[in-house]
Amino acid sequence: MTRLVLLPGLVCDATVWAHARGALAARATIHVAEYGALDSLGTMADKVLGEVEGPFALAGHSMGGRVALEMFRRAPERIVAMALLDTGVQRLAAGEPGAREAAGRHELLVLAREQGMAAMAARWVQGMVWPPRLGERLLVDGIVEMFARSPPEVFAAQIRALLARPDASALLEAIRCPTLVLCGAEDGWAPAARHREMAGKIAGAHLTLVPECGHMCTLERPEAVTSALAEWFGRVARPPG
Repeated sequence: MTRLVLLPGLVCDATVWAHARGALAARATIHVAEYGALDSLGTMADKVLGEVEGPFALAGHSMGGRVALEMFRRAPERIVAMALLDTGVQRLAAGEPGAREAAGRHELLVLAREQGMAAMAARWVQGMVWPPRLGERLLVDGIVEMFARSPPEVFAAQIRALLARPDASALLEAIRCPTLVLCGAEDGWAPAARHREMAGKIAGAHLTLVPECGHMCTLERPEAVTSALAEWFGRVARPPG
């Protein structure tokens, strides 16, 4: 049975993959990664590579997509398929744009330390979900509760990892395995135009833009995302062993 590694994003956990995991469990041996307080994408990649034997398919959401690319940088021969969801490849921008991103992340971290992760998450989620759905308490409260399960120390470590992220642009043209590039069509954090560009650099990549969906695609539109993942996974050749 093909191994499938699922990589959550910043202070996310297995919750983001629950729908897809349920749909694919009969077809794959699934491992959902945890990063804990590791504070670099490279060490996260090394940790996950050490937890899984042999070849595997790989899907990463948001920061998890960047971890996926670092795993590919280290062990391309082990990855038989890749799915990159609501993510990016560039390092922190130079000058004012980069400083603005860092300041925004640190402002959230201060809020988490002073008022708690739930208070931070309640603010952060406003930019993560397609705005017309922000009134849906079941969706929004579930995301806030997930973020709140991580302590500020883990949030701080993972922020350090993202601010020090390496540029992965050059890796895209080296990817030859079946690849899905997917994002919410209304994702304001990792926009559709970025994903079109990424998909254009990966030979044979399939691009999926999920309508009426923001950054938290697997929770906002789980059926659509799982359908795309199932189609992608269906193209994966069964690895030896």
